[in-house]
Amino acid sequence: MKLYRFLSENDTSAFCHKVTDALNKGWELYGSPTYAHDAETGSMRCGQAVTKEVDGTYTPDIKLGEQ
Repeated sequence: MKLYRFLSENDTSAFCHKVTDALNKGWELYGSPTYAHDAETGSMRCGQAVTKEVDGTYTPDIKLGEQ
């Protein structure tokens, strides 16, 4: 099955570390990254979609971050 996650974080090195961690766990980049202003916090946010092929059947209770 193919899994999909959208990673987001403030525009700091934490975002890069989050994406790097996912890539090192077998996730692959999907599409282009995003960059937007968060009016509630007044900060810039980054986002990146990632996908991963794994064995099994999808169910909504799968913890995507643990795959």
